[in-house]
Amino acid sequence: MKQSLRYDQLSCRLQVEGFPDVSTGQGPNGVGIITGWTLQWLGRPEVEGQREHLEALMDVVYPYARHLLSGVSRAFGDAQAPVGIAPAAAGGHTLTLRSSQSGIPSLSLSIDDAELADLVRVLDSVRFDPRLQLRLTLAEPRPLRSRELAERLPLTRRLAAPVGGLAAVGLLALLSLLIPPPPRQAPTTALPAASASQPRR
Repeated sequence: MKQSLRYDQLSCRLQVEGFPDVSTGQGPNGVGIITGWTLQWLGRPEVEGQREHLEALMDVVYPYARHLLSGVSRAFGDAQAPVGIAPAAAGGHTLTLRSSQSGIPSLSLSIDDAELADLVRVLDSVRFDPRLQLRLTLAEPRPLRSRELAERLPLTRRLAAPVGGLAAVGLLALLSLLIPPPPRQAPTTALPAASASQPRR
């Protein structure tokens, strides 16, 4: 029997449809085979796809959100990927969905931070729903690269410490040249030591 799992947030709704996988002994209320899913936004076109598109959506949205929380904004999903997400020039985020069928143009959605947070929540609901009894093929989360960690700070802040240190060393060297050396003292003549024995009377 076909099952429909629905996950709601304020700005979006994700609905996953499928059947239980009877070959593995799943019950009638579970979903082990995904036949399709739809993502509805308020005032935007409806998005639909198959299981691989849902996994591709998670593969780009999760690392993108993690990088944003770490203060690093970068795009995920190249031009050949079915789903891509990137920071928008005017603020917010651009979610791009590319159809696997030829002749169908890509769909780009502009979403703000609240809508991105809602999207992450519905994807989390799908991922951890016990009724969805199948293993999603997702990329393992990776830590930020050292270059990305360094680029979290603006260039001026990254250069402030070394430039300030060099300026302090140069100032100390200049001050040491301006301070006159101490005057030389004339050498003192040592007096002969008195004899310890006194003359006899």
